[in-house]
Amino acid sequence: MKESSDFEFDDLQGLLRFGYGKLTDTSFLLLNIVNADLAKKWLETAPISSAVTQDPPPETALQIAFSVEGLRVLGLEESVVEGFSDEFIVGMAGDESRSRRLGDIGSNAPQQWKWGGNAAQVPHVLLLLYATEGGIGAWQKTIEGEHFSNAFELLQELPTLYIGDIEPFGFPDSISQPTVDWMQRQSTDTHERDRYSNLLAPGEIVLGYRNEYGQYTARPLIDPRKDKLATMLPGAEDDPPLKDFGRNGTYLVLRQLGQDVPGFWQFLDQVADHIPEKREQLAAAMVGRELDGTPLVPAHIPGISRKEYENDFTYEQDPKGNYCPLGAHVRRSNPRTGDLPTSACGPVDRLIKILGFGQRPDEDLVASSRFHRLLRRGRTYGPALAPKDAVERHAPVAERGIQFICLVGNISRQFEFVQNAWTMNSKFDGVQDEKDPMLGNREPLMSGESTDHFNSPDPAGPMRTTCHLPQFVTTLGGGYFFMPGLRALKYISALPANRTGSPS
Repeated sequence: MKESSDFEFDDLQGLLRFGYGKLTDTSFLLLNIVNADLAKKWLETAPISSAVTQDPPPETALQIAFSVEGLRVLGLEESVVEGFSDEFIVGMAGDESRSRRLGDIGSNAPQQWKWGGNAAQVPHVLLLLYATEGGIGAWQKTIEGEHFSNAFELLQELPTLYIGDIEPFGFPDSISQPTVDWMQRQSTDTHERDRYSNLLAPGEIVLGYRNEYGQYTARPLIDPRKDKLATMLPGAEDDPPLKDFGRNGTYLVLRQLGQDVPGFWQFLDQVADHIPEKREQLAAAMVGRELDGTPLVPAHIPGISRKEYENDFTYEQDPKGNYCPLGAHVRRSNPRTGDLPTSACGPVDRLIKILGFGQRPDEDLVASSRFHRLLRRGRTYGPALAPKDAVERHAPVAERGIQFICLVGNISRQFEFVQNAWTMNSKFDGVQDEKDPMLGNREPLMSGESTDHFNSPDPAGPMRTTCHLPQFVTTLGGGYFFMPGLRALKYISALPANRTGSPS
């Protein structure tokens, strides 16, 4: 068994291991490169934070990621760029089909985004700055230093504001996170993985390692015989003669999601006949958790301590959604399914399941969760507004929302799958006429079928249906970025000037 200290944490950017939750002040900068040579000089000495633990913990952190155009401007050879995934190269808003699959239509359409809606609006660089309370201004001045102002153009500083460990609607955030199996102690063999587990193979999040299929995700590899500079990069585990530009890097998905907090609570208040208890019950059913974060289902994962009950449960004992509705937000975001429709108790049960016998018709509607997990690292923006204040007729209006960030090894199989097959799917797990009640757009299907319903089963009576849900969350911007390992950053900063793309 490997030790956690065996992992190359000194080559990972820290966000892969830490959420930096204690560093409550943040500044997210969208930059374009106006002088590539100066940008590389700045990058040579930029204090990018690694994933090595520190005692005491740091009071600041800096992370960096690049769009595909940013890498090109810095001079990365096109033969290396071609090693990235198609979705990264084409971009989040790069084609109409992708936008439709992601739910970016209607009021979510890229044409209406504040940034990233077309190729000219996609920033070259994303800088993420973190600091303890009151420290972000000084930290920003420190990192900008020499060369910065002549190297980069600030396109936009994304709004962020810490409002506690909740998202703007008032529910606890970032509870349901996977745990990366840094020690690689859990087998990825499908013959040993019939139950849901929150432990995830490193390759699902970090490039250059085995993923949940036991394979290596495609990424840029470089022949050091053709590029001497590449000798500074780590070797490719699956192709030792080559150097691995992607190893210890990850894809970073960023989406600015505006949240209509007064609209959400006032709609629920009206549906609930202005009864606070009913209003909160409906909100909890739509989210899948109580306002304090307690899951709606009582069952926990067998063999795992209930110490962390918030993230220690599955839906196996609630197949019809009597506790947690099938279409609830957290159930769509992570159905907590194993590789088989339900856990098999032994080889005979397993064989029966594999052959497709002895299972309910609804058991095979949702794909296995372990191939579609996301590591979320988002931050909120806008002032807090408590539910009791949000229902007031003159509730203060302000821009509120989340700078949603997730880290994945495969954008298509992880982020885009979750967004398309689970969040925006009006037939998820057999439901009808409804998308994610929190995140979904309310655009009708091409057939004309509506998608603005929310159904909540009642074991004591008929299905309770809430109709004509407004859209509560709107996409305001987005992009795909690559967050390199620290040796890959050194490689980028060392690229010779004659390989620098325009501008220079």
